[in-house]
Formats: sequence, C-alpha cells, structure tokens
Amino acid sequence: MGAETLHRLYGPEAEADPTGLYEKLRAEHGAVAPVLVQGDLPAWLVLGHRENLDVARTPSRFSRDPRRWRDMQEGNVPADHPLTPMTAWQPVCHFVDGADHERLRGAVTASLARFDRRGVRRYVKRFADQLIDAFADSGKGDLVTDFAEPLPMLVMTQLVGAPDSYGPRLVEAARDMTRGTATAVASNEYVTLALQELVERKHAAPGRDFTSWLLEDSTSLTDEEIVEHLRLVLIAAFETTANLIASTLRMVLTDRRFRANLSGGHMTLPDALEQVLWDEPPLTTILGRWATGDTVLGDRQIQAGDMLLLGLAGGNVDPQIRPDLSLPVHGNRSHLAFSSGPHECPGQDIGRAIADTGIDTLMTRLPDLELGVQEGELSWSASLMSRRLVSLPVTFTPRGSATTSSSPLPAAKAEPLPPAALPPAPAPAGGGRAAPRASWWARLLRR
Repeated sequence: MGAETLHRLYGPEAEADPTGLYEKLRAEHGAVAPVLVQGDLPAWLVLGHRENLDVARTPSRFSRDPRRWRDMQEGNVPADHPLTPMTAWQPVCHFVDGADHERLRGAVTASLARFDRRGVRRYVKRFADQLIDAFADSGKGDLVTDFAEPLPMLVMTQLVGAPDSYGPRLVEAARDMTRGTATAVASNEYVTLALQELVERKHAAPGRDFTSWLLEDSTSLTDEEIVEHLRLVLIAAFETTANLIASTLRMVLTDRRFRANLSGGHMTLPDALEQVLWDEPPLTTILGRWATGDTVLGDRQIQAGDMLLLGLAGGNVDPQIRPDLSLPVHGNRSHLAFSSGPHECPGQDIGRAIADTGIDTLMTRLPDLELGVQEGELSWSASLMSRRLVSLPVTFTPRGSATTSSSPLPAAKAEPLPPAALPPAPAPAGGGRAAPRASWWARLLRR
C-alpha cells in the first residue's frame, strides 16, 4: 500500500477527531491498521483489544527497545525528529526487556510499594485544598488549569522527596515538554537539572521518599538511571492523571446519566474512574513496540523492525468486546488505559488515589459546581498520544479560602533552581478548619 493512501496520525485530520479517525481505520483495515507518523514514517496502529494484549504481553515478538526500529537503523529518523524525545534510547525500564527490565522495573515497583496509601491521600487532600483556596472566593474557576493539571505534579514532587517549591515550576516545565513548544528543550533541561540536584540532596540526606528508596535499592541503580526514572514517573503521572481528573469532572458536569448513576448509587467514585478509563483513557496511544522478527498480527504481515503503536482508545471500544458502548462497565478493570503485560503502568494505583481523593475533595468543598459555558464551547487539543481537554470553566457559590491549615502554595519561579523546602508554616491562631463536611459523593449517594 502506497504512503499516499495511508492516514496520518498527526496533522489536521488526527488532531480534529482522533477517535473518529481510529474508527475509520478500523472500518478500512480491521484490528491492525497501517498508518503514518511524523515525517510520514510508516507504523502500525493496533485497534483490536485482543491484538493490543497480544503485543503488550509478548515482548519476545514485540520489543520495547527502540533501537530495533528499522527506520532509525536506516537513518530515516534525524536527531531533531519530533518523535526523537520519545524514541531515543535511555536507561529506563520502559525501553528495555528481559533481565535489564526486571532489574530496573524491580527497583521502581519495590520503591513504589513502600508508600503508605493513607499518607499519599493526605498529600492529595492537602494540595487539593490549597489549589481550591486559590479560587474559592471568586465563584468561578477553570478546573483544568486551576486544579487537574497542577494537582498530580504537586503530589508527586512530595512523593519523590522534592521541596514544595519545586512543584509549580515543574508543572510549568512538564506542561511545556509534553506539548512540544519552542521552549520544550529548555524545560527538559530544567527538569533534568532539578532532578540531578534532588538526587545529590538525597545522597547527603535521605528521607522516606521515592528517590531515597531508589538509592537504597539492592539493584544499585546509577544516578543517571535514577534521574531518568524520576523524570519518567513525574511526566507520566502529570499527563495521565491530569487528563483522568479533567475527563471525570467533565463527565460529572455534562453527562446527566453519568451523574444520575452516581447519585442513584449505581456507581461509586472508583467505578466512575474506571468508566472514564474505558471511554476516555488518558493516553489514546502508546509509542511504541518494535517487531523482533517477521510475524503475523491481526492477519497483517509485520516485518522485523516495524514500529507499532498500542491503540488504547481504539482497543477500549473494540466492538468485539463492547458491542454496546452505552452500557456501563461496572468497575471492570480489563481496559487498556494502563497498558498490560510486563510494561503495564506501575504507578496506576497512585494515579487512581490522586484522582479519587482530589475529585472528592473538590466536590466536597464546592458542592454546587456548574459548567460555566455551554458544553459545545468546550475544546480539546490532540497529539499522537493523547487528547486533552483545554479548559473546564465552572461557576459556584463563593466559599471563602480560609478553610485549610496547609501552608499556601509558593509562587512559581523561573530560575535559579528552587531552594530546599522550608518547614511547613504553622496554622494561624484561631484559624482552624471548619468542622469536616461529609463527602460530596457520600451526600450524593444518600439523596
């Protein structure tokens, strides 16, 4: 099939309606579709649920190592290619297989397992309250820029042991990097320097945090490996969790059936998150896998070195497993939102905890949230790997901001790198919290 007849996963058609393009490709090609990525390089988009699991779970046939990419070996991927930041090999667990993967992944999962779940939720509650305080007096806000985007990074900076002051600047830098702006390279350099400095700090003064636990791990990761894994965890948590929070809030504010299922007790908040992970996964595709040899997938002949993209959004709505998309999934977790197999997202439970606790805190503090614009005015931006809600304006009854005992968010600073964290500010005298209110979701379920 000539390149001129293939659909591009970038450009106007893909950016305007990526899910519509996936269905067009499914109708034309079935479970595995030939496509073009940036630079009109050929690839395969996997659209079948079963075929996605086949690729994700068999690294012996479909490797995670980008050095197998035939186009890269043949010199067709220049250093300044748009996909280079995602395909240039690095010493991280999602770019290796076999024993190397087990060593790196083992250190990550063992360190993540040391977190106290209740402690994570306390961080989420603290930062969610601080973010809400910043706009609670105004009676209006944008739940994407004011809440969904900053919350995951602020929490993750605490979990990796970074000072509070890192959070706002890292949010800006991560947002810049993932959107491929003209300053993305400078933002990437800032993140790298900040994480290198963090690792040096933890060598001198370890704590009970992810960075220190990576340093302590028996696998003896190098400092370079630790920095790369910190960057991976921070960026992955930022993009995916922010999209999950924004999509769930949009569903609550715009979908009467979704809200009715919650209010009627037919769906819990964790179940609601799983429904969103099926219908609007935070990442629409994952780049990539590379065939280790000639093979067959979905009746397609795949050649050694071919690149494949896991089609998470397409696979989740595969008619073979969901013939009626209007039926609720009732907490079913067999979606592809976190991939599957040996490279399945190791931090998915933390992502769920951030989204769950953050949304509950928001709706408890601001129970009468309403969409501030017509639903048709909402807009999205799309890239090769995700579709992101641009903004979610809301209105509500002004609540006042003096409701938390947490220290205020530090102001964002560009340069130099943020100093070490200061001790938390004490609660103002006589300024204790108002009596705890029942969870919005709990009240909703009692109606």
